[in-house]
Amino acid sequence: MERKTSTASTFLTQVPRWSRPAPAKTTPNRLFSTVGLALLLSTLLLQSCQEEIKEAAPTDSQTSEELSVAHFNMKPVDLAPIATNLVSPLGVEEAPDGSNRLFILDQIGKIWIVNAADNQLTTPFLDVTSKMVTLNPRYDERGLLGFTFHPDFKNNGRFFIYYTLPPRPGGPTPTTTWNNLSRISEFRVSAGNPNVADLSTEKVILELDDPQSNHNGGTIAFGPDGYLYIAIGDGGGANDVDPGHVEDWYPVNKGGNGQDIEANLFGNILRLDVNSGAPYRIPADNPFVGKTGRDEIWAYGFRNPFRFSFDMSGSRRMFAGDAGQLLFEEIDVVEKGQNYGWNVKEGTSCFNAADPLKPLASCPSVDVYGRRLINPVIQVNNYRNPVNGRATTIIGGNVYRGNDIPGFQGKYIFGTFSQNPGTPDAELFISQPSGPGLWDYREINLVNRPDDLGYYLKGFGQDLEGEIYLTVSELSGPTGNTGKVFKLVLADKEKGKGKGHAQDNSGKDNNRGKGRG
Repeated sequence: MERKTSTASTFLTQVPRWSRPAPAKTTPNRLFSTVGLALLLSTLLLQSCQEEIKEAAPTDSQTSEELSVAHFNMKPVDLAPIATNLVSPLGVEEAPDGSNRLFILDQIGKIWIVNAADNQLTTPFLDVTSKMVTLNPRYDERGLLGFTFHPDFKNNGRFFIYYTLPPRPGGPTPTTTWNNLSRISEFRVSAGNPNVADLSTEKVILELDDPQSNHNGGTIAFGPDGYLYIAIGDGGGANDVDPGHVEDWYPVNKGGNGQDIEANLFGNILRLDVNSGAPYRIPADNPFVGKTGRDEIWAYGFRNPFRFSFDMSGSRRMFAGDAGQLLFEEIDVVEKGQNYGWNVKEGTSCFNAADPLKPLASCPSVDVYGRRLINPVIQVNNYRNPVNGRATTIIGGNVYRGNDIPGFQGKYIFGTFSQNPGTPDAELFISQPSGPGLWDYREINLVNRPDDLGYYLKGFGQDLEGEIYLTVSELSGPTGNTGKVFKLVLADKEKGKGKGHAQDNSGKDNNRGKGRG
């Protein structure tokens, strides 16, 4: 069933991220001796010296101006308003129960519903505000960061969230003040009201003591295999070296939760079976089961994989947007057991923790575990990059599988939080491979907005028909009520397509045009 909407040529946006150490697995090969590790590292570095990654000049590999419109078969695109009067919306999901309801994740701790009649309900589906850590209204990467339905939600009413609480007493190191407690929990829908969650049903799946307020990851989603995937950042701070960061195998850059797979779960994407076990079971085919590495880990080497998604058809691949440090933002195609480079690399660049604006001339291409460091498929220059800088943070999106915009079919849509700090000037991009190496990408220019979106872009969503939604705000932090949700549509679908009305969560008529088909 197509969700009926009216279009508008305005747009809003924002962003966030997360992590805690868990006890080490006691397999015989868990620990390297100091001598053994040094010998192994030396051997691997010698083996890889012939295939070192040579640092290229920090240029934007694919500028949007270099790519033709015809290459992407683009027609004018517009934004259809779906919801308003939100604070800091981060994502959108359609319930897999045939109800045609959209659920909107708001960073402040609430989930809102837009029903099949396009009415924005005034009572939140879920409210965990009272449990959460107090958020900084100017900017914060904590809060309610992730939400997903169980694949069998229609029958079992189960859903999962990722949110941050105040640090637990004591923490992993009682002499150190940790910042927050990140929690993955399961809830169930109320027995008597499908539009309200039952807070008493909370079942804690995983908790992580997080040393810093930033780099929290945030996305949780079920893969096509039925397992729950969880994105966790490197523990925060900067350069992967602040308190709460362990030493890794690469001595050139101090620190390294991103490269460590033994001491904690930071800088990884996890994969859990939440259909059995208490509170979860490790899938038998996870890459580090029976090997060196934490059993929960699916892939590693991430700085802050804030948003990831699965292609809902075709390859079913996972795409993750990983926020960069100072020079490069990246999109990765995430595969089992692979290492995505941080903090040995930032994008395709050899990272220099001592001076992040000056990349190293070379760096290893293989880690101490014998795995190659995987390059991103898309790279966008950070605004601090002296050459073509254009992004404060990358926001991972979705592969378009809808029918409203035929020219977008099978292409990856993503964006940036903003182009400049303190300015709501996010950009939206379309991308596809054009051969080996980095993919082509081009800016999507919206009707009446040729330069930028005019908002901070905070996230994406996708309904069951494959259409794509954007969550935005006029403010960078979790404050105010300028948050909105838009649907990407062809510009000409707006013309003469009927009227309608709907109420936002303030009870006001927002005239969203529910009769438009």
